[in-house]
Amino acid sequence: MNTTQLQTPKSLALIEKLISFDTTSYKSNLDLIEYIQDYLSEYGISSQLAFNKEKTKANLYATIGPQDKSGVMLSGHTDVVPVTGQAWDTDPFCVTQKDGMLFGRGTCDMKGFIAIVLSYLPEMIAAKLETPVHLAFSYDEEIGCVGARRLVEMMSGMPIKPAMCIVGEPTSLQVVNAHKGKLAQRITVNGLEAHSSLPHLGVNAIDFAADLIIFIRELGCGLAENGPFEEGFDVTYTTLHTGKVEGGVALNIVPKHCQFDFEIRNIPGQDPQPLLDKVMAYAKNVLEPKMKAVDVNCSIEMSPLSGYPGMFTEEEKEVVEFVQTLTEVKGLKKITFGTEGGLFTNALHIPTVVCGPGSIEQAHKPNEFIEVAQVLAMESFMDKLITALSPS
Repeated sequence: MNTTQLQTPKSLALIEKLISFDTTSYKSNLDLIEYIQDYLSEYGISSQLAFNKEKTKANLYATIGPQDKSGVMLSGHTDVVPVTGQAWDTDPFCVTQKDGMLFGRGTCDMKGFIAIVLSYLPEMIAAKLETPVHLAFSYDEEIGCVGARRLVEMMSGMPIKPAMCIVGEPTSLQVVNAHKGKLAQRITVNGLEAHSSLPHLGVNAIDFAADLIIFIRELGCGLAENGPFEEGFDVTYTTLHTGKVEGGVALNIVPKHCQFDFEIRNIPGQDPQPLLDKVMAYAKNVLEPKMKAVDVNCSIEMSPLSGYPGMFTEEEKEVVEFVQTLTEVKGLKKITFGTEGGLFTNALHIPTVVCGPGSIEQAHKPNEFIEVAQVLAMESFMDKLITALSPS
């Protein structure tokens, strides 16, 4: 183990503090947001909150440096995925340091990034930044970038918006200029009950759901074979995936109800709506008539669950070149997982890249960790960022 890995990150105390808040997406994040807000206030930095409808969660937006200039926005999400059912060797909400790694839920995805950024607040203030740093911390990213939409609404009314954005998702500090979009949908099939010995008197909702699932699978297979393709992604085409199915009451009852959830992860250049239209056209024009021939009350309905647009930032954009000067990891990358970056680029027209410490391979798993070396590399990134935005 080299000496760099043995160094204690200056951000360690803040990483430990943020990890201690259980902000699993189904819970409130307000305790963490209030802590960050108080922390900023200690340095004279005011912040704005954008709440969800129930006032149980909030996004935070703050500016360090000139208030009347565009600048660099650092964006991250405050929620984490559940630990329920996972076999952790340590307390997931208490940072454990071992063998050059920091274990804990959110160390990698992505409270580590947020803590590192916040730990550099004294340096940002002391530098008297010429170009401001904007902080954008959101809720419920893990369930479809829900909070970021409310943040976008708030920012759309601001007279001055950031000139560029860095989303600090774990990329091992490689600059990412593109990621796929996602649309998650729920299909509900309403059939007709009957005794299973007389199936012709009923409408088997599971059977018709299965027909539609196979149709969705065949759509996906067609895309895998024929494209369109976009090189640079691990999976170069748009994918369709059914991930959850529920239906039926008992084996001797023809099931009246079945629902399933599926998703489309589209390459940035492909509009997913025509694929949704094909799914519903097959449901309404092929399957429903067969169901209604037995009972007119039968139906197939589709409702949205979540989604976010894909992100694509041209290599020639200033943000790409600028962020590449801050990291020692060369080259550009495209990723299959999504971020709020697609919302910022599409809704607010803020050129955005994804670049943060840690590896996505460690995210969402038991014993999630971030390497101390990655934390230190991100701290070096922050040093360079502050220098670049300070008066020469």
